Amino acid sequence: MAHDQSEPSSDNIPDTMAAMLLTGHGGLDKLVYQQDVPTPQPENGQVLVRVTATAKNNTDRKAREGLYPTKDKTDTTSFQMGGTPTLTFPRIQGADVAGRVVAVGSGVDASRTGDRGLLDFNLYADDRRDINLTPDYYGHGADGGYAEYIAVPADQFHTIANPELSDAELASMGMCSYQTALHMLTSAGIQAGERVLVTGASGGVGTALIQLCRIIGAIPYALSQQDKADALIKLGAEAVLDRTNMQDFTGQIRALTQDKPIDAVMDLIGGEMTDLFIDSMIFDMNSRTSYPRLSIAGASGGNVSEIMWTRIYLYQVQIFGVSHGTREEAEQLIAWIRSGELKPVLHAAFKLSDLHRAEEYFVNRGSHYLGKIVIVPDAQWQQHGAPYALPESP
Repeated sequence: MAHDQSEPSSDNIPDTMAAMLLTGHGGLDKLVYQQDVPTPQPENGQVLVRVTATAKNNTDRKAREGLYPTKDKTDTTSFQMGGTPTLTFPRIQGADVAGRVVAVGSGVDASRTGDRGLLDFNLYADDRRDINLTPDYYGHGADGGYAEYIAVPADQFHTIANPELSDAELASMGMCSYQTALHMLTSAGIQAGERVLVTGASGGVGTALIQLCRIIGAIPYALSQQDKADALIKLGAEAVLDRTNMQDFTGQIRALTQDKPIDAVMDLIGGEMTDLFIDSMIFDMNSRTSYPRLSIAGASGGNVSEIMWTRIYLYQVQIFGVSHGTREEAEQLIAWIRSGELKPVLHAAFKLSDLHRAEEYFVNRGSHYLGKIVIVPDAQWQQHGAPYALPESP
């Protein structure tokens, strides 16, 4: 769907805006919709973006519920890699922001006004391009896109003018999923021709992994529900294994790969399945040409896995924990979006004021769900959200 380049001038920026405020750890009642939140002002080196769509990510829910890990499973905590908590309340969540520049701060060329673009969601601790050791992000350590406006660094709001991409589709290609996926692949050093098992294949990171494997020439095998197999194969999966049938998992792999082991696993599930994924890589070490590699960036199947360390070191399994990525990877993804090599996988859109329903839908999504949902400010709904609304229930 083509997008409309028109955008109200900066003279029309209101003093206050609508936003969904996260007021504390807890349930959906902690998300409060307000229409009198002060509109941010762009500081030096920043642009003010009128938000048109923001993709929903699982990290929103985890941060709200305080599900980031502690040794005491009953504890509530927030994501904090820099030593101190950066999630303070109230906070506006939403990391994957698409929109239009409506004002610029000092030091930014005024010609940026009117640009349509996508945010690199990271709060980088320094200017390094090749590493990101203390990842934090917009929507957690700073206010995000569940609002009508957001102020962000100009060099992290990347202009994307592709007329065939709507704003909602652009948001669905946001960095939270795609950069995580790319960092999983680059951490494991995936090469062309390698067989890669993608778990949680129907979600945002999973669908990104499938596309990225094909771009770099790797061969992705997807783990998902069978009723999503056709869509995943169309997206680029070589084959789809049934997540509901994990009996003789290695046998299923061997049948699909002509008896060859998986070269690397991109794991978003964790839990008891991780050991099975390792099995898929080590059943025939004599035929391997590289070390078995496991990149993990999620634990939807459980936060604790029982693994024999003797299997890890004797079979030389390399394990990579992945959270976010680097400036270099973000810029590579932007280049692939601009070239059309990456395609949006957009499931549906919800109004910002209806975020509670979107959260419930996200958690309880059924077998028909593939890709991303996006949140659109109510004022932008008719143009940017309504074409992707879910059909009304009869």
